[in-house]
Amino acid sequence: MRDKNSTPPVLTHVAADGSPTMVDVSGKPATQREASAACLVVFPAGVAATLQAADLHTAKGPVIATAIVAGTMAVKKTHELIPFCHPLPIDGCRFDIAWDDAIRLRITCSVRTVHRTGVEMEALTGATIAALTVYDMCKALSHEIVIGPAMLMSKSGGKHTIVPP
Repeated sequence: MRDKNSTPPVLTHVAADGSPTMVDVSGKPATQREASAACLVVFPAGVAATLQAADLHTAKGPVIATAIVAGTMAVKKTHELIPFCHPLPIDGCRFDIAWDDAIRLRITCSVRTVHRTGVEMEALTGATIAALTVYDMCKALSHEIVIGPAMLMSKSGGKHTIVPP
């Protein structure tokens, strides 16, 4: 990932007196904002083979469909989970879930809005909650499932644009 705009980093959620604060975005223009984040779910080889043979269905139901629903709900509630996130109108939310290899499932969440602030946290929240849902749906098969890393893949529409390598 690379940041196209190089400005010195600033902690925007810290007031001059050091207290935590929500960023005032009232002076910013509303623009199209997009972000994508990914999170991996790594399975033991035998569990991955079992899940692939079952088309990612477990006794609890369809793993991918359930993860997409949970991730979408999380995107819409991000501001309720993370203290200084602004409530945003979500114009679009899409999940791509596919095997990277024999044991790694990649969950990518892409979010879009027209607003004064970005949707990075919504994309990260969606991807990670979808991953946690996969874990929950599959934990009866193994507690050795690993979640992560979670990472921002791209963002656009604000002061900074981040594009994949």
